Amino acid sequence: MTAPLLDIHLTDADLTEALRADARAGLTADPKSLPPKWFYDARGSELFEAITELPEYYPTRTERALLRDVVDEIAAAARADVLVELGAGSAAKTRLLLDALTSTGSLKTYVPQDVSASALRGAATELAAEYPNLSVHGVVSDFTDTLHNLPRGGRRMIAFLGGTIGNLVPAERAEFLAGINEVLEPGELLLLGAGLVVAPEIVVPAYDDAAGVTAEFNRNVLHVLNNRLSADFEPDKFEHVALWDPTNEWIEMRLRATEAMTATVADLGLTVDFAAGEEMRTEISAKFRPEALSAELDGAGFTPTHTWTDPENRFALVLAERR
Repeated sequence: MTAPLLDIHLTDADLTEALRADARAGLTADPKSLPPKWFYDARGSELFEAITELPEYYPTRTERALLRDVVDEIAAAARADVLVELGAGSAAKTRLLLDALTSTGSLKTYVPQDVSASALRGAATELAAEYPNLSVHGVVSDFTDTLHNLPRGGRRMIAFLGGTIGNLVPAERAEFLAGINEVLEPGELLLLGAGLVVAPEIVVPAYDDAAGVTAEFNRNVLHVLNNRLSADFEPDKFEHVALWDPTNEWIEMRLRATEAMTATVADLGLTVDFAAGEEMRTEISAKFRPEALSAELDGAGFTPTHTWTDPENRFALVLAERR
């Protein structure tokens, strides 16, 4: 077994500085908002794992089942030497891809990327032991602005799974996909997982479960501000809101102040007032129609070559080639 490499392009200090910038911008905006990536401290990650097991939350299990069904087709079409996974986390679904790609004999290197050095180090060490003939090269970075740090060489396939593309508004998606296009060579590949538009009565409960786990996950962003920026938010005084926006075809998660209140973010020297009933957006999760998703990829310089969907048309995996 070759020991995994780990390139660190993002430190804890960098993350704190990014949080400071996002908190200042979002809490002083009208309406207020915070990016969803700040849900994910250790507690937030545990809560999200719990969400993926809830009966209402179909995206994770639907994508996993779809990937299991079509992974051999993906491997045969891709013939990738290098698999790069953005937002790899624990790399749970990755093993399906690694098994299929190594069985074709093409895969030589796995490059997991994530913002958490500790999570990435653990996952990389495990995978290096499980796949002793595979080189594992982890990259600690933020995928939205450090794509240029991904290693080059070999025929690469970048995998961006989990429907995370839906957390970006259209302008951000266009910028992100263009950035991936920039770091790939012509003929290299992107494997994209995306949630599809389904009936509101199916999608809304997935983000507003009966047990209230998603509500705790949503409020966790306030715990993160309290812990990392010495803020004094009272998370229990905010209600979880999940709404379907039929115009933009996305779920919007918000936190609603149950009373008028003032919070202080000490590290920023910032005082934040909330009116009773005021809402702060914490996440969007856009859902897609396959033809519109293909058009976005085409606009970013990719040619979609294969699209797979589950039997209920709730999720899609798209393999696209960089032109």
